[in-house]
Amino acid sequence: MLRTRSVAIFVLASTSVFAQTVADAHFHHLHLNATDPKADSEFYTTKFDAEKANFKGLVDAVWAQKSWMLFQKVATAPPSEVVSTIWHFGWGAEDMKATYQKQLDSGTKFATPITDISDIGGGAPNTGRFFYAYVLGPDGALIELNTAAHHHFGHIHLLSADPVAAGEWYAKQFGVKARGNAQVHMYRDVQIGPSASFMMDNVNVIIYPMEYAISSHMPGWENRKTFEPTKGRVVDHIGISVPSLDDAIAKLRKEGVTITDEPKSIAGGKVKYAFIEGPDKMRIEIIEGQASKD
Repeated sequence: MLRTRSVAIFVLASTSVFAQTVADAHFHHLHLNATDPKADSEFYTTKFDAEKANFKGLVDAVWAQKSWMLFQKVATAPPSEVVSTIWHFGWGAEDMKATYQKQLDSGTKFATPITDISDIGGGAPNTGRFFYAYVLGPDGALIELNTAAHHHFGHIHLLSADPVAAGEWYAKQFGVKARGNAQVHMYRDVQIGPSASFMMDNVNVIIYPMEYAISSHMPGWENRKTFEPTKGRVVDHIGISVPSLDDAIAKLRKEGVTITDEPKSIAGGKVKYAFIEGPDKMRIEIIEGQASKD
């Protein structure tokens, strides 16, 4: 499986202009289903740049620079086959060779070993400029390490039936600056375009076409025509924060966005949230209040 350090290498800025639905939206959390949340917390805080913390005094969680990783305990292992829009998430590494060796020495299991894809954006192959590898995480979660100027939690990689339209949806609803290219793009006989990307705070969301899964022969994609919902899978959803939940949900509803779970308040009002459906059956939690390490 392949990815690029930044689809901006071959993606042109979108010229579409949207009236933003929700103002001051921020990336808040990545939510995983876990058979052993305590073990998950230990794994992510010992393998990557992240730290143990407590979310709102309610649950133990993981804090990764500017956002949360939250875990929902489940009785049986959640499905992890990449047949939903969420492909993987990942951290950067300034020195991939050294980082990879350190992970191996600590017993980390890899789904894909360190691989040189320096030519993905053009130029000569195998030049040592850009590497990636996939860590096999708890319950089968797929976690990428890739060459970057930092070693922080840095990206989420999605698949989409229409990457450009998906990027434009996030731009319209939450005001991100989406970049998209509608051209078919092949790399080593695998389709990686059309594509799109956008930054939400320090998290780069990269969107590849579903044809990537088909052309790279991902398990579960033989004769598959659509995505499974992210709900219930190892990566269940992403969270996006807003200043006012009621205002945001009212505006999203007016725009025709599907509200799957109406607003709720728990812990004496400490947490106010609702759920919507994003492109490609993405489960998105809308939560009131920007992420902060309490």
